[in-house]
Amino acid sequence: MAEPAAHEGVYVSTDQLVALEARARDLRFVQKSRGHQQLAGRMQSSMRGRGLTFEELRDYLPGDDIRSIDWRVTARTAKPVVRVYSEEKERPALVVVDQRINMFFGSRRAMKSVTAAEAAMLCAWRILGSGDRVGGFVFNDGSIDEVRPHRSREAVITFADRIAHQNGCLNATFTGAPTPASLDTVLQRVAGFAKHDHLVVVISDFDGHSATTREILLQLSGHNDVICILVYDPFLLDLPKSGDIVVSGGNLQVELPLRQADVRQSIDRFARDRGRALLAWQRELGLPMLPVSSAEETSPQLRRLLEQSAWRQRRR
Repeated sequence: MAEPAAHEGVYVSTDQLVALEARARDLRFVQKSRGHQQLAGRMQSSMRGRGLTFEELRDYLPGDDIRSIDWRVTARTAKPVVRVYSEEKERPALVVVDQRINMFFGSRRAMKSVTAAEAAMLCAWRILGSGDRVGGFVFNDGSIDEVRPHRSREAVITFADRIAHQNGCLNATFTGAPTPASLDTVLQRVAGFAKHDHLVVVISDFDGHSATTREILLQLSGHNDVICILVYDPFLLDLPKSGDIVVSGGNLQVELPLRQADVRQSIDRFARDRGRALLAWQRELGLPMLPVSSAEETSPQLRRLLEQSAWRQRRR
């Protein structure tokens, strides 16, 4: 299917997304396990018996393999003790990328929709490079495209093509109705697919987030590793002190007189309160919420944020 020509920062093409493979090689999905080991695209599972990496000593429990008993420690403590090992195992990944009309905004460098597309492909290429299966969901205000996880470049290129197609359909003359609830709709789809032991990366500005969004993410994170990448444009955080802007929501538009201090303060308060509410999920739910600005290059930001981020994997 032919796609619109890419305009720098406004639209992105399949070729541009595929070319991000080289920039993804030094990304690290950092995770803290009990052994504080750095894992890139893999997870560890505690298991009884022999494995790859020693984790801990603990008391023997009925059903434990007797071959895991540490006889020296057992003799010293006068009670049966077993050695617990970890085994590296495959972790399929799903990358969820928002291409709704609310993402079609940018004041510098790129639209939020382009930044989200870049972040999605950087993650997808890195996950594939780790040897894991990767797929994803691309959604807009009216449809959801799904690519099942596979361990192949063809699958990642297909994912790139779906992203580029939806990205190319965004247009400033959009006359449909924005659907904030589609964020919850796609997350419900993801929750139905990722029952356990998945890595789920959600890339969005989280417009339309609600208590339901929070509950779905909490449900997902109960048996999966979840990372949220919050795409934002810094315009609302640093509004000009003069002039007027016209904001459109599709069918309606309103003129905002930024020369009036009370208008600027109201917008600034709204933007900062919304950002704080989303970032609070990191503390409340234990989910990394990584803020990525559309005004800066995506890959250096993502690299820095992933290196700084660490989350404790829940026992399964």
